[in-house]
Amino acid sequence: MRKLVIGMALASTAIASPVLARDGAWYVELDGGPMIVEDIEFDLPNAPNDVIVDTHYGYDFGGIVGYDFGFIRLEAEGSYRAADLDQIQVGSAGVTSRTGFFARNDTYDAIGDASVLSFMVNALADFGPDDGLQGFVGGGVGVARTKFDGVTVNTAGPGFLDDSDSGFAWQLLAGVRAPLTDNIDVGLKYRFFNTDTLDLVDTVGRDVNGKWRSHSLLGTIAFNFGGAPAPMQTCWDGTQLPMDATCPARPVPPPPPPPPPAPVVQCNKGPYIVFFEWDRSDITPEAATILNNAASAYANCGAAAVMLAGHADRSGSAQYNVGLSQRRADAVRSYMTARGIPDTRISTEAFGETQPRVPTADGVRELQNRRVEITYGPGSGY
Repeated sequence: MRKLVIGMALASTAIASPVLARDGAWYVELDGGPMIVEDIEFDLPNAPNDVIVDTHYGYDFGGIVGYDFGFIRLEAEGSYRAADLDQIQVGSAGVTSRTGFFARNDTYDAIGDASVLSFMVNALADFGPDDGLQGFVGGGVGVARTKFDGVTVNTAGPGFLDDSDSGFAWQLLAGVRAPLTDNIDVGLKYRFFNTDTLDLVDTVGRDVNGKWRSHSLLGTIAFNFGGAPAPMQTCWDGTQLPMDATCPARPVPPPPPPPPPAPVVQCNKGPYIVFFEWDRSDITPEAATILNNAASAYANCGAAAVMLAGHADRSGSAQYNVGLSQRRADAVRSYMTARGIPDTRISTEAFGETQPRVPTADGVRELQNRRVEITYGPGSGY
């Protein structure tokens, strides 16, 4: 049995990589699974380790209420574990059998059971993401009531030990778990449980001292009540990211085109292109420079027609982008009429997102697609 105990402990610890449950959240948890009890050694007066009790496999189950502070969780736990007896190894001091005599210096089949009811306070260190496999390690301290019921040699009579004791207990914990839903986690937990000092009295009035040590492998299911939302930052483009993330760099608009060549008699019909901020139709200082050049160049084109084509990028709906590109064309029209170009010579058309200057996927913001193109004179157009 000792080899099985050691193997179970090592296997359970190996799967426990150092769980971040739900930060800032209360949770409840149910645990249950098989248990192995180490051989229980009893000291009789002037006879240390004179009685050794071996048990069958047992069970361990309990419930938890806890709070997650982030890296650390604190829990209040109540649990119960029990196992039936298998054999009793008796030394020279002997034990009372159910036929009324002392059994000595032999190993006997045993009857009876042993159980522990405990109430513990646990502290756990958690590691790992909320949305993936998580691990934890920790321990707890508290009080336990350890009871031995009808412990004796398998014969008729009064028996050897029928007593209980309450005292200090401690445990070590390790495990893994993963989210099943937004609020429910499932996992696997290893528990080493220990009560060092048990002071009992057997059926003939002798002091009996011992300890309980057990190893449990428990399946767990936990319900999280939800934590405080993580603080977010708003970036320049309106997107929200966690506080420890870096916002994307603000795009730099392309430099304005070089100034037009010295005026000549020949009409320079463009196109002149002005760009706009995202979801805006305001004339920027860079756009104003280009429009001033376009208005000056119009003087060389006589009474030429002026064609304004408005465009948008693909970050909004198609219908919304048609309206946005029309507003941009109207803004350019107002700016040019204010600088002497006859309104009757100007015509506009809104293309929305249908004619991108830089092809992009739907929803992508692209500065060079947020534009109005201006062309002059005979043969100009869209």
